[in-house]
Amino acid sequence: MRFDRSDAVFCHVTSLPGAYGIGDLGEGAREFLSFLGDAGVDHWQICPIGPTISAAGESPYQSPSAFAGNPLFVDPDGLVDDGWLDEDDLEPVPDFPTDRVDYDAVREYKLPLLRTAFERFEERASEDDRAAVAEFREHEPWLADYALFRALSDARPEDVWTDWPAPLRTRDPEALADAREEHAREVRFREFVQWTFDRQWRDLRAVAAEEGVSIVGDVPIYVALDSADVWASPEAFRLDEGNRPTAVAGVPPNAGDSGQRWGNPLYDWEHLADTGYDWWLDRFRRLFELADVARLDHFLGFVNYWAIPADSDDPADGEWRDGPGRDLFETVERELGEAPFIAEDLGFEEPAMDELMAEFGFPGMRVPQYADWCAEGNEYQPIHYGEGVVGYTSTHDTDTWAGYFEDLPAAQRDCFRYNVGSDPDEPSEWAIIDAVWGSDAILAVTTLQDLLGLGSEARFNEPGTLDGNWEWRVARDALDDEIADRLWELSGKHVR
Repeated sequence: MRFDRSDAVFCHVTSLPGAYGIGDLGEGAREFLSFLGDAGVDHWQICPIGPTISAAGESPYQSPSAFAGNPLFVDPDGLVDDGWLDEDDLEPVPDFPTDRVDYDAVREYKLPLLRTAFERFEERASEDDRAAVAEFREHEPWLADYALFRALSDARPEDVWTDWPAPLRTRDPEALADAREEHAREVRFREFVQWTFDRQWRDLRAVAAEEGVSIVGDVPIYVALDSADVWASPEAFRLDEGNRPTAVAGVPPNAGDSGQRWGNPLYDWEHLADTGYDWWLDRFRRLFELADVARLDHFLGFVNYWAIPADSDDPADGEWRDGPGRDLFETVERELGEAPFIAEDLGFEEPAMDELMAEFGFPGMRVPQYADWCAEGNEYQPIHYGEGVVGYTSTHDTDTWAGYFEDLPAAQRDCFRYNVGSDPDEPSEWAIIDAVWGSDAILAVTTLQDLLGLGSEARFNEPGTLDGNWEWRVARDALDDEIADRLWELSGKHVR
């Protein structure tokens, strides 16, 4: 087991309080970490922190890069402290909503500030500053391709890269050299933003360490088709001679549904094995520069995966193929050591997946919203969580606990109260937090929404929908001492 008994709170960066329309790496994040420190919480869990795009509904799981940071997370006050912005540059601050993110308004405000900061850097930067950017560029081999990809995407906003002219789509060396020269300033801008993000993130991670808080990051198994990842490393994916996918990811039909076609390109696992899984090792190295623990989304895909022909819209046309299994994780352990992974294993019964998790000591996930509270021995009831699992009250993809409980049939509510031994007058969200914290799960996790007792209006994401997701934000004054003290008491009772 790679974990000590511990607890965590999930809150994505976008949801943090702050003055600039979206949670970022500034004062609001530091206040949140102080709240976690006061509550004695061991971990802060987040979604992927890469850039998001409006065409993908701002989903952090459909990012144009698995390596880059989100420019919208850069703290403008930090740019003032660095000397790249003046206080006057921040004014006027729009009247942003405080309970949700208006992504278009945030981009309209923040992106010009980032460009102004870059122009000041170009004019004023010292030799040490320029050397620091050069060192960052040297240390992060993904950066050059990412910056060029974003420059080319900006120049052709109507196209995904698979629609670019063949020389750029297939990465002809002469075409790439010409593009780097043509878009040199935009490439430098993108590199500057990533350098700035990286510095601010590392400063924030140091604050977390001072508060005794580790960061749990997230690794989507698949990357977006329209990403620097696929364009820059086509050999890592199953693409045709024109660098277009031959098959895409999804899940097969089950009883009562027609399956799902996700559309992400699939990995060429045979090629990756031949290269010693270099692409994945680079991805994990970058992740562990930014986080202490990683949740592996859709862990089943490392064992076997559903491959749908790229020219078919019907998930039923797919077939199961073998993933890399233990070979990948043996390579990871050999190269990186015993990486602390959490496996997202929900919704699938696959003995080979369970065996792989057990072999490498990866805990799986249990979410009580999937429980039948009146059924004896149900695995999603916290009383039945074993040490080899991570227990959640809710996740970023489920309703909040209060929203779930409000819709729960009366008989199930009664069984829940009996099951966890709670008083009917006790708020159900604290009853489930107590139950998860009191279980044998190696890691107990709740969401900030559940700590605050919020209903479905605060749901973070509803899978299968594009509108209204990834928007919820917490008010600054909601992070109060009473909640921190109550969580501290629970942790003292069950965890510490």
